[in-house]
Amino acid sequence: MKKYSISHKFLFFFNSVFAAVLLFSYILPYVSPKTIPFLSIFSLFVPFLILVNLCFFVYWLIKMHKNAFLSLLILSIGWFVSTPLIKFSNKDVILNDDLKIMSYNVRLFNHYKHEDDITTEQKIYEFINNEKPDVIALQEFYNSKLLDINLPYKYIKTKTKKNKFGLAIYSKHPIVNSGSLNFEHSANNTIFADVIVNNDTIRVYNVHLESLKLNPKKENFGEKSSERLLKRLENGFVKQVNQVELILKHEYSWKTKKVICGDLNNTSYSWAYKQLATNKKDAFIECGIGIGKSFRYVYPMRIDFILTDTKATINQFKTYNKIKLSDHYPIMTRLHW
Repeated sequence: MKKYSISHKFLFFFNSVFAAVLLFSYILPYVSPKTIPFLSIFSLFVPFLILVNLCFFVYWLIKMHKNAFLSLLILSIGWFVSTPLIKFSNKDVILNDDLKIMSYNVRLFNHYKHEDDITTEQKIYEFINNEKPDVIALQEFYNSKLLDINLPYKYIKTKTKKNKFGLAIYSKHPIVNSGSLNFEHSANNTIFADVIVNNDTIRVYNVHLESLKLNPKKENFGEKSSERLLKRLENGFVKQVNQVELILKHEYSWKTKKVICGDLNNTSYSWAYKQLATNKKDAFIECGIGIGKSFRYVYPMRIDFILTDTKATINQFKTYNKIKLSDHYPIMTRLHW
C-alpha cells in the first residue's frame, strides 16, 4: 500500500474543503438572503472557488493522480447547474438595424478623484461618443457641468433635488415615458425609459442594486474589521432582496420588449441574479467570450449585466476590459427583434 507524504495529504484536504464549499454554493441562487443572510456572502466568492478548484484539477492532472477527479466532478456539476464563469466561443453578428445598448458604472465621472488622471471625466465622454451606443444606462451618475454625451434624449434621476448623484439613461431614439422605482433607505435606485425604435416601444431598465462597498485596496480583514465587513455584506444582501422584488413587480406588467441592464452588485451565482434573469437572456452567456469580468477586483467578478426578453436576438456582446476609467468596465450588446 502506497504511503503519501504529509504535504500530499495536506493539499488533498484543502482540495476537498474547496470542492465541498463550491458544491454547496450551487444552491445559493435558490435561497433568499432573507433566510440566512450569511450564506449569501458565498455567492461573491464562487468565481474564486471555481478558479481554485481548476488549479487543483490541473495540479493533480500533471501529477497524473486520481485526486484530479474530485475537482473535475464538482466543476462538471457546476457546468450543468450553474452559470458559466468562462465562455469559450462567442457570436459576433452586425446588422444595420441592431439596437446597441451600453451599461456603464462611471463612478461619478471621477468626481472624488479616485483616479489620478484629472482628465478621466472627459475620457469617459470620449469613449462613449466614439462607441456610439444607441442607448446607454449609467450608474453612479454625476450631473456634471462638463457633461458631453452626444445623444439627444435623456432621463436623469438624482436621489434628491439638491444633490447631483443618481442614474441616467441617454438615447439616440425618442423617450416617450420614464420613471423611477425610488428605493427606500438606500443611495441606490432603478429607473426606466420607454424608447421608440422603428415605431416599436422598448422598455429599458437601469438597475443599481444596493452597494456592498467592496474595495480590495482598503479592506482590512482583522477581527473587528472582518465583523463589520460581514455585517455590512449581510445587510446589503437583505436590502437587495427588497429591491429585486420591487423591480420584478414593476417589470411584470410590461409584457413586450424589454432590457434590464446595470450594476447588480452581485454575481451570476446569486439569488438576485437568478430572480432577475429568469425567463430572460443574458447577453454575455448568449454572445460573450472569456470570463466577462466587469468589476476591477482581485479575482474575476461579473456584476454588470444586460438581460433581455426571450424574443430578442442577441448578436454581439463586449466587455471593454481595457477601459480603466472607473472601477467597472463598460459592457455593450447588439440586439435585434
